Amino acid sequence: MPVDVIPTPLPDCLDITRAFARSWPVRLGDTDDQDRLRLDAVARYLQDIGFDHLDAVADGDIHQAWIVRRTVIDVYEPIVFGDRVQLRRWADALSNRWCDMRIQLKGERGGHIEAAAFLIHIDPVAGRPARMTDTFMAPMLASTTEHRLRWKAALTELDDPDVETVPFPLRVTDVDRLGHVNNAVYWEALEETLAAHPDTHELPYRAIIEHVGPVMARDKVVLRTSVRPTGLRMQMDVDGSARALASVTALPARDAS
Repeated sequence: MPVDVIPTPLPDCLDITRAFARSWPVRLGDTDDQDRLRLDAVARYLQDIGFDHLDAVADGDIHQAWIVRRTVIDVYEPIVFGDRVQLRRWADALSNRWCDMRIQLKGERGGHIEAAAFLIHIDPVAGRPARMTDTFMAPMLASTTEHRLRWKAALTELDDPDVETVPFPLRVTDVDRLGHVNNAVYWEALEETLAAHPDTHELPYRAIIEHVGPVMARDKVVLRTSVRPTGLRMQMDVDGSARALASVTALPARDAS
């Protein structure tokens, strides 16, 4: 069951003028047969604006290696093909080795998605969490109130006696420059699971993916799914070991104000 460690709704920006902003059109390859911006495309958008943000801040060039520990995507209204999406990104909380980044996506036609990503800064040589520089943290410290951020999992491994199990073959194009399966691919797996269970989610809904271990090239991936009264749960396994946990649950409507 999801643990209540993520606020609902996700917190707003304390000062929206401090948020880093970008916009771009929603293209054909980002959408499904209903013109909806897919969850894996949203994950790529979060990754793209993250790297754009690094290019715009002091010491961003020496903070290029990050691990995504958790991503939360709250879909209130779908963003659609042909729309132009406005993205705003800001720090919600941080410690000196990791941070929780908030991203807001709004379409010109009324689409609305809120997202949050728990990111760990990594030393690319040692492969372990590394302290961010004071210069890099300065703007985040100035715009946040939580500076002792700690990790707390929101999801637990599936313990259902009967779950649906299907293979999820990886492709060459799923692997990034570090040899890891790209974060967006986990969301492709969740899209596959939702397509197989179309009655398990209605707007608005919250989708969460937490990573508990890496998935590498040539791994044999299995998706395990459980449909519950409270929502859908998915687990990505390799060799019988959980590598990612996911959930999709209903959200209360967001106050338009």
